[in-house]
Amino acid sequence: MNPDDLVRLRRARDAMDRDYADPLDVTVLARAALMSPGHFSRSFRAAYGESPYSYLMTRRIERAKALLRRGDLTVTEVCFAVGCTSLGSFSSRFTELVGETPSAYRARDHEPGAPIPACVAKRYTRPVRNKEAKPAARA
Repeated sequence: MNPDDLVRLRRARDAMDRDYADPLDVTVLARAALMSPGHFSRSFRAAYGESPYSYLMTRRIERAKALLRRGDLTVTEVCFAVGCTSLGSFSSRFTELVGETPSAYRARDHEPGAPIPACVAKRYTRPVRNKEAKPAARA
């Protein structure tokens, strides 16, 4: 892959990181990368090891986890706040990546992690992809 393509792909990835709550699809992202949608999808997967959709959903779930830890929003409000349009799809993807439902995650005590710096917490709370999440222990 040539360096110019990587720069353009990074521009699209940065847009996903920054504008995760906006309605983003492959066509919009490909336009940001100055590529055709098909070339963009193939190049993104080759460069980052996952599809643009998977990357975007991981960013959305990361943000959803932070909003759910706060506890002042309902699961539905969080779903729409992070740019998802279907509560069912959001809940399914959240459960797949995190290993527990959004409601269970929200209800769990998150206070013990409060003193941990955000930059460290982000590393350990990042959702895993490809159904790698282990089910949460039941009390």
